[in-house]
Amino acid sequence: MTNVIIVGANGKMGKIIRKLASDRDDINITAGVDKNSEKCEINIYENISDVLEDFDVVLDFSRPTSLPSLLDFCILKNKPLILCTTGYTEEELHDIQEASEKIPLFRSANMSIGVNVVNNVLKNISKFLYKEFDIEIIEKHHNQKVDAPSGTAILLADTIKKAVEEDIKYTYGREGSSKRSKNEIGIHAVRGGNIVGEHTVIFAGNSEIIEVKHSALSRDVFGVGALLACKFMNGKEKGFYSMDDLIK
Repeated sequence: MTNVIIVGANGKMGKIIRKLASDRDDINITAGVDKNSEKCEINIYENISDVLEDFDVVLDFSRPTSLPSLLDFCILKNKPLILCTTGYTEEELHDIQEASEKIPLFRSANMSIGVNVVNNVLKNISKFLYKEFDIEIIEKHHNQKVDAPSGTAILLADTIKKAVEEDIKYTYGREGSSKRSKNEIGIHAVRGGNIVGEHTVIFAGNSEIIEVKHSALSRDVFGVGALLACKFMNGKEKGFYSMDDLIK
């Protein structure tokens, strides 16, 4: 049994995590952390430092502003931290990397198994296709998402950039009157309605177009991946982990 503290317990993903966990016999949500203290089946605390229940891992689906308190708490307790939040600054990413030298730390911009399979596909095909194809990424999300472009779009772009091994630049949206340069990846964000999440990587050639696409039909896909990460991280040694490690 893996005992979990869920941060963002009363948010959309927090509620999904709680529901999915209730249907399993290998995951137990022992407590929650949320500014919204709405009562539910577990104790909800406003600050993680107030949590009294035993736990094996902390699972975060909140906001980047929670990061300092989560790092301090998990380092103090010497417990694994799973970060599913996006929109971190470069300084915060540095703090995360430093913390991974003290505790087991898992971070992924997208907890969907499918997205991470797509990401692994891009590692294998991008270097070859870059020679003859222009690369553009389009991501679509609901109108309540606060960061743009999505963390997943950046994840996919970074994977392509690393695979290509060229001096790639990112163009966010497109405006003006200049032609597209070869060494750029266009990244475009769409926000509307209740779109759960859709990411399309377009390889556009002179005579053919290849699209690698993932569509999330329900937020459950992120919850399933998150719970698998909780099981995976229980008992791990200190270090930095990602969905690549889980899939392998």
